[in-house]
Amino acid sequence: MGALHASYRSRMHKMSAAVAVTQIALLVLFVGLWEAAGRNKWIDPLLFSYPSKMADQLWRTMTDGSIWPHVGMTVGETVAGFALGMLLGTSMAAALWWFPFLSRVFDPYLVVLNSMPKVALGPIFIVALGPGFISIVAVTMSVTVIITTLNIYNRFREIDAGFIKVVRLFGASRGQLFRLVILPASFPVIISTLKVNVGLAWVGVIVGEFLVAKLGLGYLIIYGFQVFNFTLVLSSLVVIAAVATVMYQLVAMLERKLTAGWRER
Repeated sequence: MGALHASYRSRMHKMSAAVAVTQIALLVLFVGLWEAAGRNKWIDPLLFSYPSKMADQLWRTMTDGSIWPHVGMTVGETVAGFALGMLLGTSMAAALWWFPFLSRVFDPYLVVLNSMPKVALGPIFIVALGPGFISIVAVTMSVTVIITTLNIYNRFREIDAGFIKVVRLFGASRGQLFRLVILPASFPVIISTLKVNVGLAWVGVIVGEFLVAKLGLGYLIIYGFQVFNFTLVLSSLVVIAAVATVMYQLVAMLERKLTAGWRER
């Protein structure tokens, strides 16, 4: 058994290394082709720029410090909207599970709200809350809360009824049932929702900054578009991609910590 396990681990390590090498090779190939296309004018360098030009743009704004206030503002808005959206959505899902009457009352409303384009509510939030940090966070929460509630509540309802009956036979209260059975069994779905919400939170923040912000990466994108500086637009998108990747990796670390030892691979 030990030899078989060692052989399996060796194969998995080789596959992981092959995947990493392939990913890096594809990225290098894409960047190289983009650079060549821009320098040789196979594509319009005004519209599509090219990597070295974007790197120069980023380096200048990083060294003179002009980009950091924009990054700080956008990251703060994103983290706040992401965290509050998850907390509120999970709390609403727990309330719907705890009180079946509420779930029957609000189920059609949640379905309707989920089908609405939430970013269209942005102007309402801006008028109601004022142009600034709070209204952009509210736009972000509107994007994440409903999908979080529906995903996690549906998972709560899908826990094996036979398992729940066995736990209740041992005398568990409703609170113990939720804390010891329902919530732990829902960790994979909660983590999946966290991963989805990383992208949704960025959508909400950037849309909010498009509408009202005078500081942030969304503002830089709009400003770059207005002055036809598409290198600034694309370099801002690169920064967004980099920070979003860091957030996603943090969620992945949380996933490994919460599900270590029992999640099926």
